[in-house]
Amino acid sequence: MAARKKLTALALLFVLPAAGLLAQAETTIELEAGTWMRVMWNTRRFEIVTFGSFPFTMFFSTIGMDLFRWQRATGMDWSQRQYAPWPIKSAGAVRMTNREQGATIAIAAGLSVGIALADYFVVQSRRRRAIRAADALPGATIVITRTPLHGEGEDDAADEPDPESAGAAPGPPLDEDPPPPP
Repeated sequence: MAARKKLTALALLFVLPAAGLLAQAETTIELEAGTWMRVMWNTRRFEIVTFGSFPFTMFFSTIGMDLFRWQRATGMDWSQRQYAPWPIKSAGAVRMTNREQGATIAIAAGLSVGIALADYFVVQSRRRRAIRAADALPGATIVITRTPLHGEGEDDAADEPDPESAGAAPGPPLDEDPPPPP
């Protein structure tokens, strides 16, 4: 038995440094900036939804586990509420075992991940639908025409005719307010 332990330690002594050398090999992944940001955004959203939903799933999993225990132990007999869920639990309630607590936490974590996955797929389908709708729009050139509001703006002098060249009387002096709109 001692020889086997020594042989295992000797093998680990030679294998682990070799694995460390292989792990130092340089690998690069080239992603576009937009793709990388989208991956990070999706990962962060997944994390937020998972950890944000965990308290709620833990609450409902605990109630569900208590109901299961109550049904299994007493058939949900109202006169024996030692296993009943929290709001109707009696004073001498039976605590969950470590196995039941672990199962409750695992169920709550699984439900939280399931909710986050559902959120991810909903967001991805909405994003794909928006991209398809944007791609389906006809291509066009956008023309923006700026006109001054009520004769105000930078082009006031260009709108008034030159009194010398047009032979018309000059317009109202610039220090007067323009007439109110109709």
